[in-house]
Amino acid sequence: MKGLKKKRRIQIIALAFVALAGSTALIGYAMRDGINFFRSPTQVVEAPPPETEVFRIGGLVEEGSLIRGQGETVTFRVTDTNATVPVTYKGVLPDLFAENAGMVGTGRLVNGTFVATEILAKHDETYMPKEVVDTLKEQGVYQEPSG
Repeated sequence: MKGLKKKRRIQIIALAFVALAGSTALIGYAMRDGINFFRSPTQVVEAPPPETEVFRIGGLVEEGSLIRGQGETVTFRVTDTNATVPVTYKGVLPDLFAENAGMVGTGRLVNGTFVATEILAKHDETYMPKEVVDTLKEQGVYQEPSG
């Protein structure tokens, strides 16, 4: 009788472990398309990701690089002051999108150009995405906003 209880307990623990592993695998599988890794322009230039990988890039919009093309097509360059990556975007840019301002884009790298599907811009005068601030601090060019 005692051996039967011990055997049943081991079976329950094993079943719980299998259920936990299975649910973790299902969650990971479901989230595979929803996870976008952040890269700075320097990281993109040094180790370009494959064209099939969707990722986020962030930095400053390089001054003098913003060109509004036909229709809603816009091209510009994003920089972290160490490296620069050309960006194309088809759509309406956020109202606060400007040169020398922080931005984060989601998309893919195609033939050396980042083709963005989404562009986010800073939402006030002092805000800059955390990833962009961290990258600029690594480059030694970040200045704390005054005020």
